[in-house]
Amino acid sequence: MAEKRDYYEVLGLQKGASEEEIKKAFRKMAMKYHPDRNPGDKDAEEKFKEVNEAYSILSDADKKSKYDRFGFAGVDPNAGFGGDGGFGGFSGFGGTSSGFGGFEDIFSDLFGGGFSGFGGSSARARTAPTKGRDLQKNVTIEFTDAAFGCKQQVQLTKLVRCSKCNGDGAAPGTSKRQCPKCHGTGTVTTVQNTAFGSFQSTRPCPDCNGTGSIIDTPCPDCHGTGSIRKTLKIDIDIPAGVDTGSVIPIRGQGEPGLNGGPNGDLYIVINVKPHKLFERDGSDLYLEIPITFSQAALGDDIQVPTLSEKVQYKIPAGTQPGTVFRLRGKGVKDLKGNRYGDLYVKVQLEVPTKLNSKQRKAIEEMEAAVDQNCYQKKSSFANKVKDFLGL
Repeated sequence: MAEKRDYYEVLGLQKGASEEEIKKAFRKMAMKYHPDRNPGDKDAEEKFKEVNEAYSILSDADKKSKYDRFGFAGVDPNAGFGGDGGFGGFSGFGGTSSGFGGFEDIFSDLFGGGFSGFGGSSARARTAPTKGRDLQKNVTIEFTDAAFGCKQQVQLTKLVRCSKCNGDGAAPGTSKRQCPKCHGTGTVTTVQNTAFGSFQSTRPCPDCNGTGSIIDTPCPDCHGTGSIRKTLKIDIDIPAGVDTGSVIPIRGQGEPGLNGGPNGDLYIVINVKPHKLFERDGSDLYLEIPITFSQAALGDDIQVPTLSEKVQYKIPAGTQPGTVFRLRGKGVKDLKGNRYGDLYVKVQLEVPTKLNSKQRKAIEEMEAAVDQNCYQKKSSFANKVKDFLGL
């Protein structure tokens, strides 16, 4: 299978293109590769699918934002970002991706109507159930909470379904009525004759604003919208192993859908505070521990802190500065499994400072007592210098 191309590349655009640039590029590409213009051309059909898929993502502000941040993973329903259509995606040729189906729909977008030579109206069902808007909430947690998991409570201000009218929009005891102008379709159609032929133009009904219904007595709480803005507290479980940039989907905690559609989803984006001792790379931890000259030269048992306990580790005699020791399984739990990472401990030799005369004398006596052959690296370097200088 061919590797998926970048959506901006598909439309011939640079990242950061404006909404108008994206729409203009789509029109051009869709007209070029539409199967009605290229009958029997499988290559053109595949490219038309590719163009539609790219437009379905980049024309939606929410999906475009997630694609810009996370790439294909941000709009892949199997990648943990969108789930069951959470971010949406391309439904395949002849489906509903981006709201563009047949060739007449492109003419509709270009000229404001449907081309009559391709089967009449391109009207959209504006009263169909629509999923609610997805929401995003950034949450900052402690380093150890990310490693072991935790429970958090987030505060979120969002639209919720009006409890007084149960989202209907009409005051209790009353009901909506079908719009007499559009007969409940939500759209009105006109025919325009041009030099290119007759074009059928479909627009939202001005009387009902495209809803197909008239509310004579709006709900006093939501004023006929079916939803109200409210501040809520939501409890969330953060699994062990999350890291900065991890995204946790909370299904159904977005804003309410339209016309009976499902609620959108809430996406928790994690930010992890730095730790005073540890640095993290994936599920592995890194720690630097200062040791003295005598510990390095003679060896010693040192205490090594981990995220959950202190462990004893024996430094062998002759340990060199910068040596890294590995403690298996003392890292962070892998987010996608039960494996734990490792802890890498780097020892740094600390040279004493601010010595008094007695201490200086002790070091001088030690230096005089230690044979120069004990310093293998120093001796090797001196020999290399002699060879280089021809001495």
